[in-house]
Parts: sequence; structure tokens; C-alpha cells
Amino acid sequence: MDVDTGITSEVFTIKSETRLIDIFNNIINKKSEACLNYIDNLNLDKNTKIVVVGTYFTGMGIVKKLSEKYNNILLIDIYPHLKELLDTNIGGNYKNSINFSTDLELIKSGDVVIDTTGFGGLNVEQSSEINAEVFLIEDPVAEDNDSLLKDKNNIHERINSVNSSNKAILKTKGINTKTSGTMTLTIGVLTNALQESQKKEGVLYSACEMGFFEEVIFKEKNIPKFVELVSKNAMKISTINPFSCDDLIKTQLDKIESKMI
Repeated sequence: MDVDTGITSEVFTIKSETRLIDIFNNIINKKSEACLNYIDNLNLDKNTKIVVVGTYFTGMGIVKKLSEKYNNILLIDIYPHLKELLDTNIGGNYKNSINFSTDLELIKSGDVVIDTTGFGGLNVEQSSEINAEVFLIEDPVAEDNDSLLKDKNNIHERINSVNSSNKAILKTKGINTKTSGTMTLTIGVLTNALQESQKKEGVLYSACEMGFFEEVIFKEKNIPKFVELVSKNAMKISTINPFSCDDLIKTQLDKIESKMI
């Protein structure tokens, strides 16, 4: 446990060993494992053409996980700079090579198509052009606790329009967030952990290092800066009674479940 003295020798600052990137990767791994297990159960050839649409954290984690067993993987995203995420530790490392393209027309080339684009991603018309043996789509809604987001969600129309004999939805929830995005869930983990920390005797205040990092990725388009920012300790607490704040984070992560439905 990382402990420093605070304002006085009787007040301590405790820091989590868990970094923001560790929280990302824990959540990403739950999602990618669910996809890998589903595809493995179909006994597909290792050279089956797999196309994943959407490079943000879920898509990145899925292609890296699938590359452990499959040889023909294409990642598609309209933002070319997101290819840089392949060479970061976001979502782990990849084994077999992964191709990258910004050409959405290549979605039609997949034997397996995985849509992680969520709100504002592929529309029903684009989905209707997909003819694949397997089609998986991530549900961007987590707990159905927001009527506006629920009404905005069109994944059921999208999945129904696809011509595929094997269809499934990737559903991730568990900590009462509104959406299932990895960034949303990370914020949820930290928010809940901060609230729990305040219930402990001797705690003065708590803070986390989470910023609005999506601007760094999509506005500044600075992937190295983003990786540096998320490599910091996720949580710090001022207390007169030191304890492990990693346990608070783990408790929240353990509540998150990702499965195919």
C-alpha cells in the first residue's frame, strides 16, 4: 500500500496501486472474454474473416483478445488516428496481426461482424447490408434506468435487419450506470468507490484522477498523452486511519458482468 503523510504527521494520504488503465482493462477483458467464448463455441475456422466495427475501448479489446486464436481480423473505424491504440496497453496486447481500415464498406466482407459503435454508430440501413455467419452487437445501454437513452437505443432494429444465422447482444451492467461504455463504467467504479470511502471512519476526503479524457482522444487526437494520463494512480484518500483503497475499487469491478444474450 502506497502511504504518505499528509498535512501533518497524523494525517495520511493513501494511494491506490490500481491505475486508471487497470480499471479500463478489467472492464474490457470482461467484454472481450464474453465475445471470445461465444465465437469459440461456434467452432469456426481459425482463418474466418472477423470484422470489428468501432475502435474505442471495447472494439480494441475484442480484436486483441480474438487475435489470440484467430488469424484474419479487421478493425474498422472512421477515425484513422485510433489505429495507434493497437500499439498501447489498452485492452492488452495482440498476438496475431490485426488489419485496420477506415472504409465502412469492408463491413460487408466479414464472416463474423461485431458492431461496437453504440449510439450514433451504424444505422439500420448500413446494418441491413451485412450478410454474415455471425453478428454480434454491443448494447450501449446498461441498466435501462434512463428513458431518453432507452428510446435512443436502436440496436434491436439494427440486429433484426442483419442477415445472419447467429446473432447475439453483448450486455454489460452491474453498478447502476446509464450506459455500458468502458469510460462510463470506469467513472461509475470510481464514483462508487469514492462514496464508499466517505463512509469509513477517519477519512477526511477522497479524490480520483479521472478527467474528461475523451477530449484528448477525439479532439486533441493525442494517444500518447492519453496513455500517460491514464497510467496514474486512480484514487487518493486523506485519512487518519490508513487502509487499502484498492479493495474499494475491486469491490465495484467485481459487480460488473458482461455476457452474450
